[in-house]
Amino acid sequence: MRIPPSITQKIAKISLTLACASAVAALVFVIGFVLVGGLKHVTWAFLTEPILDMGRAGGILPAIVGTILMVFVAIGIAAPLGIASAIYLAEYTQEGKVTQTIRFGINCLAGVPSIIFGLFGFILFVVMLGFGWSIISGGLSLAAMVLPTIIRTAEEAMRAVPRNYRDVAASLGATRWQVVTRAVLPYALPGVLTGVILGIGRSIEETAVVIFTAGSAVQMPRSLFDSARTMSVHFYILAREGISNDNAYATAAVLICTILVINITAYTMMHRLMRGRRAA
Repeated sequence: MRIPPSITQKIAKISLTLACASAVAALVFVIGFVLVGGLKHVTWAFLTEPILDMGRAGGILPAIVGTILMVFVAIGIAAPLGIASAIYLAEYTQEGKVTQTIRFGINCLAGVPSIIFGLFGFILFVVMLGFGWSIISGGLSLAAMVLPTIIRTAEEAMRAVPRNYRDVAASLGATRWQVVTRAVLPYALPGVLTGVILGIGRSIEETAVVIFTAGSAVQMPRSLFDSARTMSVHFYILAREGISNDNAYATAAVLICTILVINITAYTMMHRLMRGRRAA
């Protein structure tokens, strides 16, 4: 018996709506569960005091500073390299076995478990290069981890720009670099920034890479060559060892709020920038 197209459409719409609602409900439940359990323990003292008694008392200021420094190192290295690599692959190469091999390797790296990057960073940066457990070792390892994501996202954003934009710019006598910077990047900017934002979020929440390369020192870092713990590592240690469930929940709540604020701020700025470009 053939099902009428109208009924098939209704079934598909209901199924997709239920699937979307289930995913959103699961996300809201997880975030709400952590925020309800943690925000009540978040105070100004918790955000500004040092870690005391291995996390049983005090606050998380050193973890906040360590997280910020490590993310700055990671994104400061990965974003320029990733965007430059994406420009090269999208605008300066032709499709062939070499580019296909490069993209295959990037896709493979994007799917590598984070603990592998942690072991890689420990062997290369901590041991071989002698940086020790430090912010610079953790930042370099995080940069290697998020680099494939930034490359693939930025390249796809540039390839989504219509071809006639390039043709019109080239017909007016623009060089290849002028075409890229004035006709491609302005319209690919939302996708490029999306990749950078994803890299920032993953750097903030990552634990396995950081604990192998940056260590878990509780003191305030004074330089990039000092060991430091991030908020995710602090939460992991508190929860795993049962040091303080209240502080663990509070740290998780601050971590989630930080990621939400970064994403909302970045997307707001991005949309304002694009509206300004359209108005111009």
